[in-house]
Amino acid sequence: MKKVLIANRGEIARRVIRTLKKMNITSVAIYSDADRNSPHVLEADEAVYVGESPSSESYLKQDLILDYCKELNVDAIHPGYGFLSENANFARKVKDAGMKLIGPSPESMELMGDKLSAKQAVKSYNVPLVPGVDEAITDVAEAILIAEQIGYPILIKASAGGGGKGMRLVENSGEFIEQMRMAQGEARSSFGDDAVFIEKFVLEPRHIEIQVFADSFGNVVYLFERECSIQRRHQKVVEEAPSVVLTPALRKEMGEAAVAVCKSCNYEGAGTVEFLVDANMKFYFLEMNTRLQVEHPVTEEITGLDLVEWQIRVARGEKLPKLQDELSINGHAIEVRVYAEDTLNGFTPDIGTLKRYRIPTGKGIRVDDAFVEGMTIPIYYDPMIAKLVVWGKTREEAIEKTIKAIDNYQIAGLKTTLDFGKYVLKHEAFRSGKFDTNFVKHYFEDPKIMYSSMEEEKDALQHGINQIWDSIKERDKKEYASRQVVSSWKSARS
Repeated sequence: MKKVLIANRGEIARRVIRTLKKMNITSVAIYSDADRNSPHVLEADEAVYVGESPSSESYLKQDLILDYCKELNVDAIHPGYGFLSENANFARKVKDAGMKLIGPSPESMELMGDKLSAKQAVKSYNVPLVPGVDEAITDVAEAILIAEQIGYPILIKASAGGGGKGMRLVENSGEFIEQMRMAQGEARSSFGDDAVFIEKFVLEPRHIEIQVFADSFGNVVYLFERECSIQRRHQKVVEEAPSVVLTPALRKEMGEAAVAVCKSCNYEGAGTVEFLVDANMKFYFLEMNTRLQVEHPVTEEITGLDLVEWQIRVARGEKLPKLQDELSINGHAIEVRVYAEDTLNGFTPDIGTLKRYRIPTGKGIRVDDAFVEGMTIPIYYDPMIAKLVVWGKTREEAIEKTIKAIDNYQIAGLKTTLDFGKYVLKHEAFRSGKFDTNFVKHYFEDPKIMYSSMEEEKDALQHGINQIWDSIKERDKKEYASRQVVSSWKSARS
């Protein structure tokens, strides 16, 4: 494998390029109009233009990307995450073109990409499932009967796709019909498929995922867990590894269940098995993401491994660099996603220009970003500016270091989620570990609460400054008085 094209953009493209350089593999970037001068384009060994700014006119143009691969003698494609990373048709085209997709097979993608087929596949491996149905439902009357049998509250979920799209929480039968129609409509517009299924809504759920890796020799390992319960609109904002609530025994049980999910679909490469964990510490299979995750850096920080390098080695036909008994957890890591969003206005995108951009530095501090000062955040893509990743020897140390890193992060010109990240890290529910996916609903329903929190911090800081100033004035008074005594003594002597 001598040349790899990264079929993506932004911070993940830069992340892949760093590992390719380390492994002496030539990197090829692709870019749209909006990304013409982006860092990932400038850092790659080669770069090619793929179209206008909308992703449908650039990053999703499968045939054009493959044509460039043939023209440039590319050996493999790294899809990153998002865009084409879980597109089985693209994976099949790459394979047919005689190249290697750095990821799983098209068959594995298809099987795990449909939530219903995934549930059916893992059932025979005794992986725990949320109570519900594992077949598509389109008839409303039939769906109402099923919901009554399962018992409210329930979730209506789109069979295809994810990211919270086509998902509706139904508290009672009176709102079922409206919520089902909304779920089907969103699923149809997002995925071209209005198939939905019904699950029991897990109360006080925690979202905990297991990082897995498999090679072509039948070796499968789990690289421990990530706690991803701090979310807004069903999307993660703050992640950490390991989880504060998992015991060694539960970690092993969940890890082995994740390995079983891999075996159920003959998996190869990096993947993430997502679970819901209820208040009684029972866990249930949610879905499998057949790619690298946005939050993979926290796993890298606690294991000391380069997961992109592992992906490349497996794609080259090598065995996994380590087996399960060679893996261990070292310390604690936290990731805060830095989005260009207005947290006080429902986390709406706040697109603008980075008039000032300075990242925090120091031991145990890592920033995976996609922009430099003076750049404008494009409206066409996800508004994530960066990922702030911090490692500490303990969870408490990691939290404190992350708060200081947020304070040292300088961004001007647009609103970001940094203040929200700090609010989470300082909140008693997070620090005690007693939180779930309803954190925003329970503690941030009125976003103005963050203002009061910030005002209290400002008042405390001002109080500290006043105390310092008072001590300086008192010292100056004493010094002045001392000088007067000396002056009087000199006068008397003369």
